[in-house]
Amino acid sequence: MSQQPHVLYVADAYCGWCFGFGPRLKEFEAASRHRIAFRVISGGLFVGDRARPMSDYPHIPEANARIARLSGVSFGNAYNALLVQGKFVIDSAAAAEGLAALRAQDETRGIELFHSMQQAFYVEGRSLSDPETYAGIASDMGLDPERAKQLLESGDAARLAQGDFARARQLGVSTYPTLLVVDRDRVQRLPATGTALDVLNRELGAVIGLGE
Repeated sequence: MSQQPHVLYVADAYCGWCFGFGPRLKEFEAASRHRIAFRVISGGLFVGDRARPMSDYPHIPEANARIARLSGVSFGNAYNALLVQGKFVIDSAAAAEGLAALRAQDETRGIELFHSMQQAFYVEGRSLSDPETYAGIASDMGLDPERAKQLLESGDAARLAQGDFARARQLGVSTYPTLLVVDRDRVQRLPATGTALDVLNRELGAVIGLGE
């Protein structure tokens, strides 16, 4: 992870609120990446005993309706079919490994890669436990699909994912999405879900001491 000052997005690919925040985050990065770098790590929402079938989380449909209403995002038919069936296992460790396998090829595009993962799941209903999902994203994004699969198969991506989880714990992050400005040992939180773009830009400017 970069030692230079950066906005750190701590998120989970299976977090519906992160999906809802995605469009605003992309706007925020586009408006502010000339001022500061953006990076992303996985927090680990559904890991260990929490990696369960979707039917074990009956609150999801109601939460999705609220997310769609507040953010304007649309959950795709393929995803909704998985939700109705209820058997699909949401495993954040596998998703974190996938993000690591993509991000290892271009850390600077982490936000974009994470967004593509959430589109793959929440719109297209594709599994974030399937290496072919990441091969497809890599190909679409101009990265090396075979390299992504090799990182997954070798266990290197798993080690990177565990590093993400450890970093999130070190930073005291347990809810997602979380935005932080990190400058070595100095960490300041930015607002996230439901925040207007101009507010995000202003808050970032106040933290880093630069105008928009």
